[in-house]
Amino acid sequence: MEKKAQTQETAVRTRRAIVQLLKQEGCLDAETLASRLEITAMAVRQHLYALYEEQLVTYQEEPRPMGRPAKLWQLTPAADRFFPARYAELAVGLINSVKEAFGEAGLDRLIEMRTSQQIQAYQAIMPPQASLKRRLEALATQRTEEGYMAEVIPQADGTLLLAEKHCPICAVATACIGMCRMELEIFQAALGEDVSIERIEHILNGDRRCVYRVSV
Repeated sequence: MEKKAQTQETAVRTRRAIVQLLKQEGCLDAETLASRLEITAMAVRQHLYALYEEQLVTYQEEPRPMGRPAKLWQLTPAADRFFPARYAELAVGLINSVKEAFGEAGLDRLIEMRTSQQIQAYQAIMPPQASLKRRLEALATQRTEEGYMAEVIPQADGTLLLAEKHCPICAVATACIGMCRMELEIFQAALGEDVSIERIEHILNGDRRCVYRVSV
C-alpha cells in the first residue's frame, strides 16, 4: 500500500512538472519533455495521455522529414487552475478605488449596472412557458458555468432549493456586501414575480454553501 502511494505521489509530481514546462515554454514534444525531466519518452507519453484524459493538455501534429508526425503538446485553459491568479485582489482593489473616487453613490451605480446586465442575461436563458423546476435548472446551469457549482434540490414539501457550493466572487462580496444583496433581486427578476425566494444559508455568514428556497 505504501509503495502504491509513493508511486502515485511520483506520478503527480511528474505531471505537475510537465504542466510547469508547458506553461513556461509553450508547445513541446514528448522527447523534449523527457530530456528536460530526465525520464524516458515512453513515461512522458503515459503522463501526457493521463493529462489529456483530464482535459489539461491537448496536442497538434507537426510533420517531420522522416517518420510519423510529432505531437506537440500544449496546455488547455483548464490547466490555469494550477497557477496563481490574483483576480480577487484586483477586483477588491478596483472596488476600493471606485469608493474613493466616486463615493458610495458611485459604487451603488456600478452594482445597479451589473445587476441589470445579469438580469438580462438570465432572462435570456429562461425556457419559455416552462415549469419553475425547469427555469430553476436553467439558472443553475448558467450559475455553474460561472463557477458557483449550483444544483437544484427538490424538497418533500414541493419547494425547491437552489444550492451553490462555491462562490467565485467571495472576496469581492466580502468587500462589497451589495453584490450579495442584489442576488435575490436578480433571481426574482429571472424566475418571475410569481416566485417566492429566500436565502436560508449564506457562505458569508459562515455556512459551507449559499442556499435559496424557491416556491410558487
